[in-house]
Amino acid sequence: MLDILSAAAASGSEPPFWVSMLPLVGMGVIFWFLIIRPQIRRQKEHAARVAALKKGDQVVTAGGLVGKVIKVDDTYAELELGQGVRVKALKGTIGEILTPGSGAPAND
Repeated sequence: MLDILSAAAASGSEPPFWVSMLPLVGMGVIFWFLIIRPQIRRQKEHAARVAALKKGDQVVTAGGLVGKVIKVDDTYAELELGQGVRVKALKGTIGEILTPGSGAPAND
């Protein structure tokens, strides 16, 4: 009789499996809302900006080159970096689209 009571008491003191998994689930939810979801939103915004790229826009590439868009197709954007200096860049490497007047002139 004593063995049955001690076995029942030992099995009753251990929490259920789902209770031990609760902290891991909580950490997953926190990572989702603080890290993963904002990153997905930034990627969608960047893709929308690159898709809306048009002739005449000033852009900064991922390599830090600043240029003016001369021609755009599905995969590439042709940029003019200086007078007579043209390069072809992948649209995915365009990091930022500058608005006119966003920066101070270089000689100020």
